[in-house]
Amino acid sequence: MIEQKLNELYQKFKSELGGVKDRAAALNLKALYLGKQGPITEILANMKNLSIEERKIVGPIANGLKEKIQQDVEVSLQKFELDEINLSLSQSQNKIDLSLRDSLLAKVQNHGGAHPIWSIQREIEDVFLSMGFEIIDGPHIEDEYHNFEALNIPADHPARDMQDTFWFETEAKPGGFRHLLRTHTSTIQVRGMKQRRPPFRFIAPGKVFRCERTDASHEMVFHQLEGMLVDKNVSVAHLIYFMKTLLSEIFKRDVEVRLRPGFFPFVEPGFELDIKCLLCKGEGCSVCKQVGWVELLPCGMIHPNVLRAGDIDSREWNGFAFGLGLDRLVMMKYAIDDIRHIHSGDLRFVEQFKSY
Repeated sequence: MIEQKLNELYQKFKSELGGVKDRAAALNLKALYLGKQGPITEILANMKNLSIEERKIVGPIANGLKEKIQQDVEVSLQKFELDEINLSLSQSQNKIDLSLRDSLLAKVQNHGGAHPIWSIQREIEDVFLSMGFEIIDGPHIEDEYHNFEALNIPADHPARDMQDTFWFETEAKPGGFRHLLRTHTSTIQVRGMKQRRPPFRFIAPGKVFRCERTDASHEMVFHQLEGMLVDKNVSVAHLIYFMKTLLSEIFKRDVEVRLRPGFFPFVEPGFELDIKCLLCKGEGCSVCKQVGWVELLPCGMIHPNVLRAGDIDSREWNGFAFGLGLDRLVMMKYAIDDIRHIHSGDLRFVEQFKSY
């Protein structure tokens, strides 16, 4: 039934796109179908109510439909742009001589390209937007309330010692909090909870900072993407579904993962989601520290104390949260064996990704 509804939806879109006359109308049509209130987003958001078998069928079809709509709109936009250029040229009094175009282009040696971190962040954002998530942001300089206290990490908690923090030298005012460079994007979760009422779902990509010794898989400055979903009757099964959907979309294939217990003060229960190393196929290398698995995605069910810090009644609402390491995901996707290449600023490294 849902498959038929999606096919009818696409035919209706194609019919309406055929009647579009300009760029603005094409973009409005795209927003109508793919926006937060659009029918495809609604179908994807309601997939949690389907059986596992139905999700396996509906998920790929819905995501494929989303991609086809994006491609169709892009083709229309290119056509409108070309028509505008041709119209402008036909009406122009100053004709342009393009006879030397090929010889001039032949002299162009280099052109810009997207950094792999930026590319994969945009790809992940598209996946989560299709599943009804918002994208939010927060400051790099945080106070210890948002970085620790509100995440169930008080001053005497041992987890503070697990994160080597860059503190600012200025002393906190009496009754106030010290400031630091955020050690994780979980700080954005607290701000996100206070700014909206459940049910909600959002992701928060960003740069984080830790005073660590660098090696093939660790850097002092790296990138995370935090996510949170709060609703009623959310379970670990929902968490696993969203994470496996994300990884299959990014790697364009089934990825072997494992879920093992992990300790994080802001979730209970907490898990470590590991991915079998795609560089060595699980045989062991410097990136996976010879164990065949790469720690990729800490996650778990949101701790009631964290919900209460966000002014949410934990007796009525629950949810899950996760933190994804973008740098390690890039390393797995593009077979990069040292994280330091990503942050080196070496143009020879970035130029390899011009085609992506």
